[in-house]
Amino acid sequence: MSLTKKDIITQKTARYFLIGKSSEKIKSVLIVLHGYGQLAEDFIKYFEPIKNETTLIIAPEALNRFYIRGFSGKVGSTWMTKEDRENEIKDYVNYLDAVYDDVIKFGLLSKTKITVLGFSQGTVTACRWLSKGKSKAGQLILWGGGVPPDVDLELSNELFNSLQLTIVVGDKDEFISLEQIEKEEQRLKENNIKYSLVMFEGKHVIKKEILLKLFR
Repeated sequence: MSLTKKDIITQKTARYFLIGKSSEKIKSVLIVLHGYGQLAEDFIKYFEPIKNETTLIIAPEALNRFYIRGFSGKVGSTWMTKEDRENEIKDYVNYLDAVYDDVIKFGLLSKTKITVLGFSQGTVTACRWLSKGKSKAGQLILWGGGVPPDVDLELSNELFNSLQLTIVVGDKDEFISLEQIEKEEQRLKENNIKYSLVMFEGKHVIKKEILLKLFR
């Protein structure tokens, strides 16, 4: 049997959620990327404690939705799977650039401070987006995750050092061991990447107290 794979580009309707609205009062923009199995509408609610009149919070939702269990019930989304991996990454990078353009680039917010926060699967998504896409940020927060191995830190040294890079992780995170944290730190140091590490008591969650400290 002769099997041929062909790719085709098609339009897809995507959605993102906001707390606040674009105006001349906005001084900072926070773009938050959710983890595996989450929806943006639910995820953005974790950031309500830091909302104010001068901050705009944006939560794009991953393009792939699925039922969390079985064939009905609660729905979640994922940024990608291992299937057709490179096209999945290309699609979400283009999508996040489009969200950025829609809210920031052509609006009132081109001179505001822009922070990207990725949680769990959203950490690798954030890193790939900023290293492969066209969007710019001044701060990158990786919460419950790190820089993926496929992002070459030697080639991306200038990019990551242009960002205020912060890694946040719970000391009881069920997905990240202390050994993995040490390896991540070693990799960053070997590539002369400046960063700060914030450890907190807790698991693989967004913790209100830490958010308030980061954005006070």
